[in-house]
Order: sequence, then structure tokens, then C-alpha cells
Amino acid sequence: MSERLKRVLVTNLGMLFLLLYSRPVMAAAEGVMTNGGDTHAWWFWPLVLLIVTFVMGILAVLGGVGGGVLFVPIISGFFPFHLDFVRGTGLLVALCGALAAGPGLLKMNLASLRLAIPVALIASSCAIVGAMIGLALPTNIVQIMLGGTIIGICILMLIAKKSEFPDVQKADKISSALRIYGVYMEKSSGKVVDWKVHRTMGGLLLFILIGVMAGMFGLGAGWANVPVLNLLMGAPLKISVATSKFLLSITDTSAAWIYMNQGCVIPMMVVPSLVGIMLGSFIGVRLLAVTRPTVIRWIVIGMLGFAGTKALLKGLGI
Repeated sequence: MSERLKRVLVTNLGMLFLLLYSRPVMAAAEGVMTNGGDTHAWWFWPLVLLIVTFVMGILAVLGGVGGGVLFVPIISGFFPFHLDFVRGTGLLVALCGALAAGPGLLKMNLASLRLAIPVALIASSCAIVGAMIGLALPTNIVQIMLGGTIIGICILMLIAKKSEFPDVQKADKISSALRIYGVYMEKSSGKVVDWKVHRTMGGLLLFILIGVMAGMFGLGAGWANVPVLNLLMGAPLKISVATSKFLLSITDTSAAWIYMNQGCVIPMMVVPSLVGIMLGSFIGVRLLAVTRPTVIRWIVIGMLGFAGTKALLKGLGI
């Protein structure tokens, strides 16, 4: 076991230890439960949450999706937690993975600051607006919109194509003015890839909607960032994925502050969720080499479809 992994495990176990001895904090967070008559011991739901998010962390890596996309619909649909707390925790789950991956992606020259900064300014501002809208709307309305969005994500995952090296003949005026271009070494082929983007205005306009949705539903936005950067703007797939991961660390931070300011982030949910997701991710990375991605992709789509339908029916009161 590497020293880095040991440090992460010690930190996570320390957080879990603090959680188990923070019973007064748990007792003060009665509003987190949607059903006031819950009779389980105070530690029951955090423990179940730890186990579920551990499995979720494994599937997120194998399925190539962010943990927040799985977390919000599944936890809101099958756990007795208020949706506001689930969304606040979902943003921190997505943020945790982004902050862990961001420095390494920048060091490898895969995450592009020139591409990320203009997009981040738009998406993070709109994420704040989205978080404020989500907290102001009635919970059932947000549940209905969340269910519809998750089902839409499933359809996007089914039909979306991926282009490893999009053919961009000429950079447009906006990307040229912003100097959005770069070079990176493709290790799989040993060649140097010189990339640029086009249709920049359309991409920036779409990130307004993506930012609002990220803040409103607490999903993170990797599921939408990559298709826009790759298929619309023409960035190479690896650049799109890495830049999207880096973007989450900015976008989700902006929205998370709104939920924290409103008291929607509590240790009872955040600590076991982060510990479970991170530990599950370590296992998922090891299983990725021996698992057929196609099978896992269909499992993830099935889970999201089921959870999205559950959220939609819950919002409609069915």
C-alpha cells in the first residue's frame, strides 16, 4: 500500500471517527429527515449511507460518470433525507473528486486553463443563481425537474457519440481572441496533438444552462461539460474530460457556498458520503482494468433511469 493511499485512508477514518462522536450535532439536525417519525438509532442512516456510497464510488469509476450524478437521484429517491440536504452533499461529493484530480490533470497538461477560465466564469456565476432558484422552489417541483433531468441524462448517455480527435479546420474569432488552443502529448500513440476549438459562442451559451442546472440539482456537471467541449466546440476527448473535471472544482464550489450558507450541509451526510465515495473510487480504479466497460455502462444507465423515474414519481406524489 502506497504512502499516499495510507494517508488518505487515515484521514477518511479520522473523519468517520469524528462523525461517530458528533452525536450532539446529529441530534440538532432533525430537519434533515423528511419523515419526522424515524425510529432508527442516530448512527443507522450514516452507516447505510457509507455502504451505499462505497458501492456508488466503485460504479462511478467503472461507468465513467461523476459521483454527484449517481448520488443525488439515488439518495433523494431511496433515503429519508430532505432534498436540500441531498443536493448540498451531492455538490461536495462532486467537488471532492474534482479537487483530488485537478492538480494532476493540470500537471499533465491535459486540463486547459485557457479553455476552462472563460467557461468557469459563466458556469460558476450561473451555478450560484441555480442554487438560489433550487432552494426557493417547492421541493416537489425540484423533484419533478430532477427526475426529468436524470432521464434526459440517460438518453444523452445512450445516444451521445465521442470523438477522440475532432476535426477542427479553423479556430473561430472568439477562441482566437481568447487564445484557446494548446498542445499535448498523446502517450498511447506517441504523437503530439495540436488542438483548437470552434463554435465557441454556442458553447459558452450552453454553459449558462449547465451552470444553472448544476447549482439547482447539486449534480455537478461533468455529464454535460464533456459533450459540449468535445462534440460542439471540438476539443479532443482527453482535453474535454480533464478540463471538465477541473471545471467542477470551480463551478461546484460556487454553488456549494449557497447551500452551506443556508445550513444544508451537515456532517451526518457529508462525512460518510465522502468517505464512501473515495474508498469506493480506489476499488473502482483497480477493477477498471479487468471489467468490461460496456456492461458497467448499461448498469449505470439502468440505475440512473430507475432513480430518475423514482424522483419524478416522488415529485408527482405517486
